[in-house]
Amino acid sequence: MDYGQIAAAILAAISAGGVAYALFYPRLSGQARAEQRRREFAAPAAIRAAADREAQGQARRGQVAQSLKDIENREKARHKITIESRIEQAGLSWSRKQYWLLGVALGIALATALLIASGNWVVGLVGFLIGLFGLPRFYLAYLGKRRMLRFTNEFPNALDVIVRGIKSGLPLNDCVRIIASEAQEPVKTEFRLIVEAQTLGMSLTDAATKLFERMPCAEANFFGIVLAIQQKTGGNLAETLANLSRVIRERRKMRDKIQAVSMEAKASAAIIGSLPPAVAGLVYVTSPGYMDALFTTDAGRIALVGCGVWMLVGILIMRKMINFEI
Repeated sequence: MDYGQIAAAILAAISAGGVAYALFYPRLSGQARAEQRRREFAAPAAIRAAADREAQGQARRGQVAQSLKDIENREKARHKITIESRIEQAGLSWSRKQYWLLGVALGIALATALLIASGNWVVGLVGFLIGLFGLPRFYLAYLGKRRMLRFTNEFPNALDVIVRGIKSGLPLNDCVRIIASEAQEPVKTEFRLIVEAQTLGMSLTDAATKLFERMPCAEANFFGIVLAIQQKTGGNLAETLANLSRVIRERRKMRDKIQAVSMEAKASAAIIGSLPPAVAGLVYVTSPGYMDALFTTDAGRIALVGCGVWMLVGILIMRKMINFEI
């Protein structure tokens, strides 16, 4: 018999045995059944783990949604500003009585000046109402806006102090106390109020929420959001506050850039708005009798009122066009 045929038969037998071993050994040895049992035990565990992860994700999303809902409610309540809140936002220590006394004094002064200039008691009454209700509110709004601008310029530096303190191992409360004692105004005063609120038993998150009520700007709102979400869901607070500081600085850069780009439009609007009264004043000074008909006749008074209304509409439209909120 040929040895080649014998070798081929042996190799074929070995190959057939290997194939049979690979196909039937797991079943004969019970390995397939063991693997199936492991899959059966592992499948419920994987399902439970996936369900737990899904439940944790839903809980996290629910907490974030609740935080955003609370913030939205605070934003709605912010539009119902009381006199005390306006005084606090302006950084003053007036009482309601002092506010109204100032309004009465301004109203009497403005009414007296208009009454002497026009000789009409209706004009004097309008001046008294403007002085009573308008001028104090305008003054508080001016002070509040100026104070808020100083706060937004200094607030990123305070956040950087908190970030460096947390990275060096200091607790968050100690970082807040450092800002309350060493920062620039008005950040120093606002964080001191946060520390005082904590001393009275309020949590840091609630105290940060009160910061937005005293300083109704987006930067203070962001700070309260970050602390509220971090307290409920955890995370790297230093990194989050660092990102917040960067975002606030970028917002300020964008605001300054828009301010610079829109200055030409604002100057044009100021010139257009002041041109008709300026021309009317010059004409009245150079030729007093030329405009007497506007003040002595009914048609002239109606024309003056109509011009004033249209001028006011035009000024408000131009103001809307050149004002940008970031």
